[in-house]
Amino acid sequence: MNKPENDLLNSEICVINVGLQQFAESLAEQSVEVAHVNWEPPAELDPELEQILEELL
Repeated sequence: MNKPENDLLNSEICVINVGLQQFAESLAEQSVEVAHVNWEPPAELDPELEQILEELL
């Protein structure tokens, strides 16, 4: 009897990497298919500075 878990562990993987470019590069060097998303958390602004920025934009 073939368990679904075995199929998963024996199949090719594709990793979605969010943030750290070096991690994606390390995976690619090991012939792992990787999709990299260039993301970083939004900066928190002082409410007064945020208002000034909104007025400028």
